[in-house]
Amino acid sequence: MTDLEVRRPKFDFSDDVPWVWHPRNPAFSFFMNATSIIAICFEQMIVAAVQEAKPQMTDADVAAEATAFLRQEAQHSSSHRKHVNALIKRYPGLQQTFDDAMACFDTLTATKSLKFRLAYIADLEATFTPSFKLMLDNEATLFRPGDNRVASLFLWHFVEEIEHRSSALLIYDAVVGEHWYRIRALPGVVKHLLRVMSVIADGVNAHVPSSDRKVDARTLLPAYGAWENLKSRLASGAGNQPVPSAFASVSRKEILVAAGRVLLSQTPHHKPEHEPLPRFADQWFERWKRGEDVARWYTPVG
Repeated sequence: MTDLEVRRPKFDFSDDVPWVWHPRNPAFSFFMNATSIIAICFEQMIVAAVQEAKPQMTDADVAAEATAFLRQEAQHSSSHRKHVNALIKRYPGLQQTFDDAMACFDTLTATKSLKFRLAYIADLEATFTPSFKLMLDNEATLFRPGDNRVASLFLWHFVEEIEHRSSALLIYDAVVGEHWYRIRALPGVVKHLLRVMSVIADGVNAHVPSSDRKVDARTLLPAYGAWENLKSRLASGAGNQPVPSAFASVSRKEILVAAGRVLLSQTPHHKPEHEPLPRFADQWFERWKRGEDVARWYTPVG
């Protein structure tokens, strides 16, 4: 039987939410804002795919895991909607950006096989543990200096993604069971994600004034960021500055280790339960068990 717990922290985004919620790191602010949009769209695709796959789950434990997985994801989507709605309230044009991103996932659901969609979910979810470990290991610089509400939303989401790190692959193996197909599907997954990221970047550039966002939203796109950095190195003059890095406060060694683990997560026999985990996750779960406030993580306790 599944041991996943469905938690419902009370996040409040009724007050104004700044686009650059981490004043020291506009690039990371944008990266997380875009993640909020993608989280909602991705969760809707997860629900459609897993519900479609449920009749093929003959193992009761797998079916129970799938149900708990969907319930956790539903809570993530609901809370991220509060964050995104607050951003749209401030920048109404972002509604179109959100709709366009959602359309990308709706088209995928309508046109791609269940087999591909389950591979997509398993591939992407497999990257979360090493990626989010990197962030949670560096929460003191990536989250603590920012808006307490936004930071706390992502801390909660990321520790729960680590908690259900095996769920998507468990479902994929039970329904599809082709270890090598995940690798064959990976180029299509990456292509789709880059398309979604491009839609969001263009929409943010169009609807959030540069004076508010501080950075060109196209820095979200790996190829653009690399090209701009190369140009800045080749050019001379004070006006040519490197593209700001969202992870400038994180050591290069940690980034390389995380990148290596992300690559390993896509191998055919990857086992998420063997991944090293961030110590912060245990701290978060212990605080939740004590009944303390996790919706404003950086508010002093007591």
